[in-house]
Amino acid sequence: MSRTGIWRLSAILTAVALVAVACGGPTQAPPAATEAPPAATAAPPAATEAPPAATGAPESVGGFQIPDVEEGKFNVAMVLIGPHDDGGWSQAHYEGLLYTEENVPNVHTAYIENVPEGSESEQVFRSLSRKGFDLIFGTSFGFMDPMEAVASEFPETTYIHISGYKSNTTNFGNLFGAMEDMKYLAGMLAGARAKMDGNPKLGYMATFPIPEELRLGNAIALGMRQTCPECTMDVRWINTWHDPILEKEAAASLFDAGAQVVFTGADTPAVADVAQEKGKWGITYDWSGSCKVDACLTAPYWNWGPVYAEITQGVIDGTYEVGWQYFDADSGGLGLYGFMEGQSLTSGLADLPPEVIQQVRDTLAQMLSGEFDRFDLFSGPIMDNKGNVIVPEGERFSQSDIDQFPPGAPGLECKYCVYWWAEGITAELPEL
Repeated sequence: MSRTGIWRLSAILTAVALVAVACGGPTQAPPAATEAPPAATAAPPAATEAPPAATGAPESVGGFQIPDVEEGKFNVAMVLIGPHDDGGWSQAHYEGLLYTEENVPNVHTAYIENVPEGSESEQVFRSLSRKGFDLIFGTSFGFMDPMEAVASEFPETTYIHISGYKSNTTNFGNLFGAMEDMKYLAGMLAGARAKMDGNPKLGYMATFPIPEELRLGNAIALGMRQTCPECTMDVRWINTWHDPILEKEAAASLFDAGAQVVFTGADTPAVADVAQEKGKWGITYDWSGSCKVDACLTAPYWNWGPVYAEITQGVIDGTYEVGWQYFDADSGGLGLYGFMEGQSLTSGLADLPPEVIQQVRDTLAQMLSGEFDRFDLFSGPIMDNKGNVIVPEGERFSQSDIDQFPPGAPGLECKYCVYWWAEGITAELPEL
């Protein structure tokens, strides 16, 4: 999850032990996530229509065309860090926007793509606000500060920032979800596949050294050891969310170093394409349609539509509580390709031991019903890769632990935090 904005991250990490996802500057714990939207276990339909476009003579700001609102409708805008059809992160958000327009009455939607962070994005958010959009979603980590600044100028507009860690609890809210749930299940499958292939080595192509990426990497390793205790996992940092060429190079490096199955934390399906060339397995990310080639084992993905639709309806009704919302699998906002309603196992999963497939199905069913969540996943005993007990038996993570490097932000200190690698990961911790 999360997107770039790493132009400011290292300084924040050093100064205040960055709360990377759902927590922020207040001196008390963020409120619990709002009521989960209805479960939706099927992947969202692929976008088959033209993107929502501006009508009339569009305004241009910094080279970006600012779409118009439609009078008499509730107007929703989305700002994307990449192209809406990137095959990953941005496409998943875009399809969530389409779902919202199709499922919430009297809603008009529009989007602007390929918007970089910083002053350019601030201009875009301000221009959308001046146009009269009622609700604006920003889908990149680095949109956080620009959105916060603009939100203070337009109190009648609601702004929802995905990833990040800030909220003003009035009209600027934070949103993210427990992708660690799906990464854990994918780790179980990857471990079983590597073990069956006789090569118990995995790889993880991580993006930036932020709590989110260590949390997801640890979730993979915890799942991996459920089905392959002897498996190990190497890590490569690529310091980008979206660079198809660099992603392919990093994936090739992990495969060439011996990995049988490689995960990606980035946006494109490059890891599966390289796996196809190498005769190995890749696990893609973000979008339900990213697992296309035979070498794609599975894909943990986001299903933003039900979540966006619930938020939109809540803002219209005046019932949505702006703050920190962190959803689990029972929200319908998360999926694992091959296991959701209407999906079939990929060729790389179909011949795995039936007991492994059933174990994944059973755990997923618990997640979808709310019986197993992110805190169950990070329950002790958990060991790190140095032999230290990170979470003792009988203890479990809190939300502050999920979100932060130690010691955590003032007033939101974490006890266990996520600056550690789980047992089985062979990499050293990144320098902060």
